Amino acid sequence: MLDIIVLGSGAGGGFPQWNSNAPACRAAREGRIPSRSQASLAVSGDGKHWFLLNASPDLRAQILATPELHAQDALRSTPIQGVILTNGEIDSITGLLTLREREPFRLYGTSATLAQLDANPIFEAVNREIVPRLPLDDETPLTLPNKDGTASGLTLTAFDVPGKAPLYAEHLPSQKGETIGLEITDGKHTMVFLPACADLTPSIRTRIRAADALFMEGTLWRDDEMIRAGLSPKTGLRMGHISMSGPQGIIETLHDAPSHRVFIHINNSNPVLVPDSPERRMAEEAGWIIGEDGLRLTLGERS
Repeated sequence: MLDIIVLGSGAGGGFPQWNSNAPACRAAREGRIPSRSQASLAVSGDGKHWFLLNASPDLRAQILATPELHAQDALRSTPIQGVILTNGEIDSITGLLTLREREPFRLYGTSATLAQLDANPIFEAVNREIVPRLPLDDETPLTLPNKDGTASGLTLTAFDVPGKAPLYAEHLPSQKGETIGLEITDGKHTMVFLPACADLTPSIRTRIRAADALFMEGTLWRDDEMIRAGLSPKTGLRMGHISMSGPQGIIETLHDAPSHRVFIHINNSNPVLVPDSPERRMAEEAGWIIGEDGLRLTLGERS
């Protein structure tokens, strides 16, 4: 069994973004369309022990909104067994500081991502003696243990994907492992988590086709979206993101994706966030779910 909870489905800044006065952000702020916190997932092999995929700046609110992640045993406790990072971007790591309350768990990331944490002393607040930092090797399956050493029932495989360095590290030489995807399986069912990806290579497409569920970045609808809106001089690819639409976009390229296909990491500028938009209709007609905070999916049946 593989339980999946979307803790947050928005891109960096969330939706509505704090300084945006765009019509969609106003509608979300006024409660006319759903808001979204910044992207993170929780996964479990037994519905009791949970692993977080990225730790967004909104993590405290996400935990409070998710009963499965509440303290349930000792005076201080958590069902969170570990956190798995796909990159060192601010919207993927900042939530680690929420988890600094001397609560043990395991922290996983590539050598490149862990080095970025090591270089910033603020993350020493997450005590290494209590929270070990464990490197992920590319394409090497890892049987995930619970905190007490028992089996979680889940196996994790990290795989390199085209991307870029975090914004704060773009001036440094590029390193392998700066952006990864995650494949997680219970032995019978498999999910792929790709919150950032600049190109869907043949090997990535092969991995996706073999999965039962895909949680795919949906940052932008079109590559020049931010430029056309006057929000940024950067294209989506310059920011390390492939767009939803277009001949080389996600919808066209992944027309044979799993039946459970969910867009997450959706930027506040993306028109699919508006329920009655033509873009939303096009994505849904192509079989995609526009992810929302709190979305739950279970692959398999409980024993």
